[in-house]
Amino acid sequence: MLTPRDIRHIFESLRKGLVPERGIDTFAVGIDKQRGELHRQLDLAKDGEGTIKFLRGGYGCGKTFMARLSLLDARQRGFVTSFVVVSDNDLRFHRFDDVYRKVMTELGTQSCPRGALGDILDRWIGEIEDGLIAAGEDETAPDFDAKVRQRLDQDLTAKTGGQAPPDFIRVIQTIFDLKQKGEVAEAGSLISWLCGSGNVAASAKKAAGIKGDIGSRDALDYLRGVLEIVKAAGYAGLVIVIDEAETILRMRSDMRHKSLNGIRQIADAAGSYPGLLWVFTGTPEFYDTRQGVAGLAPLHDRIQFLKRGNFSSLRQAQLELTPFDADRLRGVALRLREIFPSQDSLRLDQKISPEFIHQLVNQVTEGFKGDVGVVPRQFLRQLIEQMDLVDENPQYDPMVQYGFAPQELSPEEQQALHGEGLRPLEADEDDLIPHEDVW
Repeated sequence: MLTPRDIRHIFESLRKGLVPERGIDTFAVGIDKQRGELHRQLDLAKDGEGTIKFLRGGYGCGKTFMARLSLLDARQRGFVTSFVVVSDNDLRFHRFDDVYRKVMTELGTQSCPRGALGDILDRWIGEIEDGLIAAGEDETAPDFDAKVRQRLDQDLTAKTGGQAPPDFIRVIQTIFDLKQKGEVAEAGSLISWLCGSGNVAASAKKAAGIKGDIGSRDALDYLRGVLEIVKAAGYAGLVIVIDEAETILRMRSDMRHKSLNGIRQIADAAGSYPGLLWVFTGTPEFYDTRQGVAGLAPLHDRIQFLKRGNFSSLRQAQLELTPFDADRLRGVALRLREIFPSQDSLRLDQKISPEFIHQLVNQVTEGFKGDVGVVPRQFLRQLIEQMDLVDENPQYDPMVQYGFAPQELSPEEQQALHGEGLRPLEADEDDLIPHEDVW
């Protein structure tokens, strides 16, 4: 059920050309099959499989929209989620400690959209306490906390199969002890350390008997420990989205090589993380060019996209997202008109009529040589501007006063319009990945 706050968030995001973080299921049109495949992946993870899926699509195909929608669906099914955008500034993808820190920072649940590890730990401890009470233990007994801690230690060892780093277990134990003493700030510092922060006071680390920060070699083992805590806390599993993987193409060749090798290592290890679903999004240029996945044979062989004529299986490693068509664009517009917070809904429906929407689709796509597939962001901004004008001005008639002017396109839109892909910083056609790095 959409709340007024959700509706405001949707339209404020779309006015800025951004994909809303919630409420997008209300105007998800024409993607039922692709959404169904992601639901199948969620079912696999819920049943204890570790899995990975790669979304592919050109500019304007709705990759980020689908990725956001998959997170909303995952949360509704009881998963913890994290949405990470690849950046060549603060996310060196070949450094797993960078990836881990980003994942933990964006960790979210239905009740806590971001930075949710503390809440997850509290829920897990609560589950242990409830289990002991159900087994007949007296929660007012002096040794009750000791029994909770003992069960906590047993769960950590059993659920991680002894693969969690010793520091991970010590920090969890210390967080519990500090919380029982009421030392909430100190416990919070250690939760920050567990999330990969490098700005934790030495005194907090000393309390847990740890030194330094989480390194790249240990980061995925820490992620395994967090995953098991997530499931022990009663959640179905964990879904991690890595959005805009094509950004890797803009990195220096050495960084690009290492980042692609990092993805290869994650893909290889995915099955050994029961209950974890990775979702990567990227353009065809990222997957198919020699500067991208196609240049690293071990990764390309694992996730190569196969298509027979106009047909491709939804269940293969790469899930293809197709461009918008005019009917889908009109369907989205009508859904948005339904939920627009107008002061006079009847007047809005009359002025933003199906006929006007049809004309708007034609006019906006005319500026892109009729290519509907690259215009969703521009079209939605134009549509919402018209709904705003109708809502704010009783005398405004969009059929009379709307005029289409040539639009200033972003570099990505210009490339999409002319059939060009993102260019890496170094475009040497022979710039292949020389070997499969392992670190």
